[in-house]
Amino acid sequence: MTYGYAIARTKKLKRHNLAGSEAHTARTRETPNADSSKQNIRLIGSTEQNERLEDLVLAKIGQYEQKRKIRTDAVYCVEILLTASPQYYRPDDPTRAGYYHEDKLKQWVDANLKWLQETYQDRIVRCELHLDEATPHLHAYLVPLDKDGQLRCNHFFDGRQKMMAFQDDYHTAMQHLGLERGIKGSKAQHQDIKDFYRIVEEGKDLEPGKLTSEQLQAKAADRDRAIRKKKEMEATAKQLVKENEALEARIQQLSAENQQLRSELKQLADQLRDLPLEDVAWHLGLTQDTKGNLRWKGVGHIINIDDSKWYDFSPSVNKGGGGAIDLVMHVMGCKFKEAIATLNDRFGESLMQRAVTHHAREQAAEIAQTEPTPQFVPPVEDETNWQAVYNYLTQKRGLSENLVQHLHTSGLVYADSQQNAVFLMRGLDGETTGAFLRGTRGEDNTFMGYATGTKRTEGWFYIRWGGQPSDEIQRVVLCKSPVDALSFAMLEVEALGEMPQQRTMCMAADNVRSVSVEFLKNIPTVVAAYDNDAAGDETAQAIMELLPLSCRVRPQAKDWNQELLEQLRKSEQKHNKQLERD
Repeated sequence: MTYGYAIARTKKLKRHNLAGSEAHTARTRETPNADSSKQNIRLIGSTEQNERLEDLVLAKIGQYEQKRKIRTDAVYCVEILLTASPQYYRPDDPTRAGYYHEDKLKQWVDANLKWLQETYQDRIVRCELHLDEATPHLHAYLVPLDKDGQLRCNHFFDGRQKMMAFQDDYHTAMQHLGLERGIKGSKAQHQDIKDFYRIVEEGKDLEPGKLTSEQLQAKAADRDRAIRKKKEMEATAKQLVKENEALEARIQQLSAENQQLRSELKQLADQLRDLPLEDVAWHLGLTQDTKGNLRWKGVGHIINIDDSKWYDFSPSVNKGGGGAIDLVMHVMGCKFKEAIATLNDRFGESLMQRAVTHHAREQAAEIAQTEPTPQFVPPVEDETNWQAVYNYLTQKRGLSENLVQHLHTSGLVYADSQQNAVFLMRGLDGETTGAFLRGTRGEDNTFMGYATGTKRTEGWFYIRWGGQPSDEIQRVVLCKSPVDALSFAMLEVEALGEMPQQRTMCMAADNVRSVSVEFLKNIPTVVAAYDNDAAGDETAQAIMELLPLSCRVRPQAKDWNQELLEQLRKSEQKHNKQLERD
């Protein structure tokens, strides 16, 4: 007995297509024809919601050194859609969308997973079972790596012969479920389509009694297919009606939301707009001049109004200004508070607040243009406290004496009057824009913070090392604090046994808002080297979302300074044991 067709389709995805495909299959964007009450199931790959398809694909490709540079238009991944005709899942009611027999679904899923794993091994980086649409189906993502690990989609899906072989292989794996290959041949003999039609054509004008057995079988198969196709089309039509109804409802909902947003936008624009000065002049007892629409007259006033500006041409005044509040203060000869009370009395609270908002915005804009920007002033250095800060950094934090002294001589690290370690923050041009302070006085001093006036988005504490001083920066390592940044640098030099070949920058940026995306997006390698805890993971994840090519590196200890201290402790123990042997 047959239950319809085994269906397999492929879609080649270039790198820029990956996010869009994932948004649909992972349901991160709205899918009108999907039932949101049903949960789809991830069968291959992590269930971590933040795990991106693009990262999985790049990680799989990165497991092998590519002998050739990957083209910008290369196929990075192939999306494979696997399903079956509705009558397989629900033979008793094929037209009932969303319904299926549990046992038949389980058999079908098991067969598909077995086929995927045997055919493509670990090249399948994700596979999801979708149950929220009319008919169950699988979305599998294949990274097309050949036996040598090279990215070559044409090795699998290039040309008609390979695609036919793909369909044949899939049908063979599904045949035991009663699923057909489709019109490649008859049910029994799998004849090519051209032979099938040849048999039908030879017998179409013959009377039933004169048809050969082969022709009768072909006509019967043709009729059965037509009946099945009709049922499938009817089921599809019903499903399309449901989807169209859902889409129409969604369109109406979006239209209502759009209208609401327009109304809110208009209200917001009105709130930012000042009161019409003509209305204010009228309430103040001024009369519009019949000879000039812009001119308003009153006792001792001849005021010309032009949009939000006004000017009093009265010989004894000759003064101008802008806004409703200024006009009230001028005509009534009152102060700011009385002008507010007057507008509240004449226009009501809502319109009075509009005038106040506009007045405040105008004043703020003027101040921003005329008031000089405060410049950062670094904390005053106190050389008498340097030895205590030096001891803290080298003895308690384990930083290299030569490194700390070099930073001090360069003016990048020093002590202030409170015995804080001051780490100067600089822009990429070297200009000082702030300072990070670390308390050192006492045994358990936990004080950390920024000096007053620090611009956290325009400067950072950083050091450069490796390569040649004139080389362009090839790698940036982001750490939580200056002490962690220096600890990471020491650990890396110790692990390599020398300075890194690439020109490297180690930068302290304790929050994703401090990160300069404009600078880092042009750096070949960006490392998010934050603490080995939930907060560190959260910061690193946020940075990797802003910079998709960045990578996460965790210390083995909680942070890099703890790891440095642990390594120094082990080295000291090893040294002491060696002394004991000697």
